[in-house]
Amino acid sequence: MKNVVYLPFEAIKKGSRRANVGGKDTPMRRIHQDEEAREEFMLDLDEIACEGARRMLACALRAEVEAYVKAAEGERDEHGRALVTRNGYAREREVVLGAGSVAVKAPRVNDRRSSTDGERKRFKSAILPPYMRKSPKVSEVLPLLYLHGLSTGDFAPALEEFFGSSAGLSPSTITRLTESWQEECERFMGRDLSDRDYVYVWAYRGVHTSVRLGSEGRLCCLVVVGCRLDGTKELLAIEDGYRESEQSWAALLRDLKKRGMKAPELCVGDGALGLWAALREVFAESRCQRDWVHKTANVLDSLPKSIHMRAKAAIREITQAENKDEAKKAIEAFCGEFGVKWPKASEKIASDKEALLAFYDYPAEDWLHLRTSNPIESVFAPVRSRTDVTKGPG
Repeated sequence: MKNVVYLPFEAIKKGSRRANVGGKDTPMRRIHQDEEAREEFMLDLDEIACEGARRMLACALRAEVEAYVKAAEGERDEHGRALVTRNGYAREREVVLGAGSVAVKAPRVNDRRSSTDGERKRFKSAILPPYMRKSPKVSEVLPLLYLHGLSTGDFAPALEEFFGSSAGLSPSTITRLTESWQEECERFMGRDLSDRDYVYVWAYRGVHTSVRLGSEGRLCCLVVVGCRLDGTKELLAIEDGYRESEQSWAALLRDLKKRGMKAPELCVGDGALGLWAALREVFAESRCQRDWVHKTANVLDSLPKSIHMRAKAAIREITQAENKDEAKKAIEAFCGEFGVKWPKASEKIASDKEALLAFYDYPAEDWLHLRTSNPIESVFAPVRSRTDVTKGPG
């Protein structure tokens, strides 16, 4: 076994340059950084990126123009002069890129050739089209930031430091970029549904918005999500309606049926009477499954807080039962324990027993998803973020 020699602590603490290790003098290297010299040569990382982007863009524009001119160098007029030549640079403009705002002087071309229709040909850059102020990638990101909750008036102050310029970040620009969503929404709401089958459907009235749209009624989102045979969930429709009225739900379901949607096996929703009445009218053969999350909240409202824990445990025995027969026994046990003192609470479960236990008639692996309308909650996140920011007229 080799001898292990420890370096004396005092030698390390004093920073001695040599220590006796194994009978030999071993130099201890120390690194000294001159902070002042280091800061003198330090550049801002974003400035480096922007400068690199500016140089690369200028180089690419020059190469594009040179290739255009070289391709036409054989074309001459009657005096032997070239019809296509360089023509200096255009006026400098700022272009917002992912790396920040870059000042660009695009090279110009003097093209004196005429096309077949008699009009003069013009050089148009494929890299930097005329009047372009923002990269296409930036134009795609800005509407997404709006969707995730950034108000139109906050774009300029929030992103000016990031991009280095407020060009192209005005509220009118953002509004113009988001107009394409309207066309996309119309195509989505009118697509054909006849080529697919939906086994389960979750229907729920979502966020009640406080945005003023010129009417006294309070709008809310009506959302329908379907599940295919392979388990894939798909958003079928999202529309605004007045509260959860039967007319609003019936109009939405009729539109789905008109577009070719077949009656689902099971529809999951909360206690909205308008939904179930509309479902019986449009898809009479579909079964109903009441949402246990909302039902639990309604039952607990009828009970004192001191026994909420007992009531939740009893409800869990119903929803987590091994089969439908055991769930019915758990309902009887719940009514026997709470029905004498709090009959309203037990009646809320006993009166909807068939609708609450419908999910037990389907495969056990689907029970977790069929007990509640939670699969639909993710649709409401962008709606909440937008309505929380708007706080006024829509």
